Order: sequence, then C-alpha cells, then structure tokens
Amino acid sequence: MRLDKLLTHMGMGTRKEIKKQIKAKQVLVNGELALDPGLHVYPSRDTIEVQGEVIEYREYIYLMLNKPQGFLSATEDASERVVIDLLDPKYHSFDPFPVGRLDKDTEGLLLLTNNGKLAHQLLAPKKHVPKTYYALIEGVVTEADVDAFARGVTLEDGYRTMPGQLKILRSGPESEIELTIYEGKYHQVKRMFEAVSKRVTFLKRLTMGPLVLDPQLKPGEWRELTEEEIGQLY
Repeated sequence: MRLDKLLTHMGMGTRKEIKKQIKAKQVLVNGELALDPGLHVYPSRDTIEVQGEVIEYREYIYLMLNKPQGFLSATEDASERVVIDLLDPKYHSFDPFPVGRLDKDTEGLLLLTNNGKLAHQLLAPKKHVPKTYYALIEGVVTEADVDAFARGVTLEDGYRTMPGQLKILRSGPESEIELTIYEGKYHQVKRMFEAVSKRVTFLKRLTMGPLVLDPQLKPGEWRELTEEEIGQLY
C-alpha cells in the first residue's frame, strides 16, 4: 500500500497534506525518514510514525452509537442531521455507515462500520437477526396482544410478520413493553402495534444480534466496540 494512501485512510490528512508532512520530514518508516509519498509500505510489519506518533493501521472500524432522536440513519443528507455528524472527525476517513436504520424519532443502539461484508450478514433477511426494543405504547397492552405478536400480525399492506416476543413491563393507559423481532420491515414496530389498534409514542432499540446497548452511553454518545463484541458479530 502507498504510504500516502495509508496515512489518508488513517485520518492523518489529505494526500496534499500528507505530502507536506513528508516534505517537512515529519514521517518515519521503520525509524528512517520517508521521502516519497508513493513509498510502498506493509501495514502489518512496518512501523510508521507521524510527528513522533506511531500509527496503528486498521482496515475496519466498529462503533456503537446510542442514536438520539432527530438524526437520520444515513451518511449524508441535504437538509437533515445524520448520525455520522455525531462522530469524531478522525473516523470520517474510514467512511463508516450505519448498519440498518432507526427512524428519525427512534433512539438506541446503532452499529456503524465500514465493513460491508459484516453489514450484509447482519442485515440479510434470511439471517433473522433478533432486535429488541423498549417502547411506550398509547393504550393498554394485554396478554391478547402478546399472543397475537407470538403468532405474527398482519400489517396494513397485508404482510404477515414473523412471530415476535412481546413482554409487558407495565400495562395501563400508557404501557411499557419490550419487543423482540427477527426482521426489519419499514417502521415495523410501529406498524405491528397499529395492527392491534395501539400507537407507539417512544421507541428505543436495546439489542441487535449479540450487541447490547451500553447503558453508560447517553443519547448521542458512542464508543468503539471491544474485541469481544467484535468477535461475537462473526
């Protein structure tokens, strides 16, 4: 890999900025001054330093975000704020993207990565990756609803959902529930409750596959996945 390409990928600057750093003798490869931006380097074995800082190359990044309301699950939008805007700019050079989507008014767990193969595995319909949500529901959620969700409900467009596990945390004029589903249809949780004549007023995703939202993350906060969490995804 070219030296300037590697450093650009690692967020150390644009190709033009990297060339200036090399010209200013700020870049070392294996302890020796790098004089050529096009120098071929091997990330797995070469030691690269920029202004005295050792650069640890990595191809992929994995970030857990507690998505707040008001942000689109997208990489860019002409008029709306997107989840990428919440990240430290140093990650932008990796071109991360959200794995799946949460609605603009939905909070909770969102995985961002630049690993397209992993994203495909997590989103493939045939994988039936479980996702658990916490929600506030306008209306009294009953055991009849639990049974209906366990059989699968028919949405307004005629689609019948896969069975889901509905757990009632509190039943009343405003009910609290947790729901685990195994597919990701558009607005699915909201539409499932509409199918039983109820309305979701607040929605937060708690889990996606083996990933569990870190309770220490406030809405809008994020962190890198641990090695253990990354391993669980494969």
